[in-house]
Amino acid sequence: MTAAARTIDAHLHLWDRSVSEYAWITPELGPLDADFGAEQARAELDAAGIDAAILVQAEDSLADTRFMLDVAAANDWVEGVVGWVPLDDRAAAFAALDALEGEAALRGIRHLVHGDPRDDFLELPEVRASLAELARRGMTFDIPDAWPRHLGATRALAHDLPELTVVVDHLGKPPLGRDDFGAWRSEFEAVAALPNTVAKFSGLHLPGVAFGAATVQPLWEIALDAFGPDRLMYGGDWPMSVPHGGYPPTWAVLSGCLEALAPDERDAVLGGTAERVYSARII
Repeated sequence: MTAAARTIDAHLHLWDRSVSEYAWITPELGPLDADFGAEQARAELDAAGIDAAILVQAEDSLADTRFMLDVAAANDWVEGVVGWVPLDDRAAAFAALDALEGEAALRGIRHLVHGDPRDDFLELPEVRASLAELARRGMTFDIPDAWPRHLGATRALAHDLPELTVVVDHLGKPPLGRDDFGAWRSEFEAVAALPNTVAKFSGLHLPGVAFGAATVQPLWEIALDAFGPDRLMYGGDWPMSVPHGGYPPTWAVLSGCLEALAPDERDAVLGGTAERVYSARII
């Protein structure tokens, strides 16, 4: 008998402001202006029937990375961690990676490019050298909120470093309902044309757009045509979904988009791709 496929949320956050600053979390964010820990996350995953999750950094700091690794060590539902190192300083990045070498849960690195003032961050020589080292160590690189400043640079990066697996979080944040939607789609499809790229079907609570099947389904179809199920991953993006009703309504909309898939394709998006992309790294 074939074992049942596991469901993996490939994009989940935790944060504890006694651990680090998380300066972007302010009272203006309403219910997000709170701490979100492992027990809360596990309850949300259990309620949705999710088996495991990838923890993804919420701050560009080694303290946040350490926090997630400690959570991973104490919770077997954590499939892996996408942390942070100072990519724009190759010596510091290499030293941080060396210090984290024994942390098998660390599967990838991310930098909050959308919050970085440098439009050319992904093109900086120091960053490119650090990313080449990630690839050598068998680690992935996640890019959040790539549109509009960084999606073209994401394509160039994936082209120039074919040995690096580049993960486009949140479908690059499509500008649904805006004049630049066609430009996003062209760049998104150009990224997808490169075989070392993967995308997350996640983070689609878009500004000024009602979240529901009517708005998300067309984005899913574009992503599926561009990447195929073997290069797409489901991500709940909790607790960023909390202001929008939390985990259950997000899961209902995103999983509902997958209903027309064949069982093996659905299994890929809901776990198989994440297992492969965030598999144990070279240590």
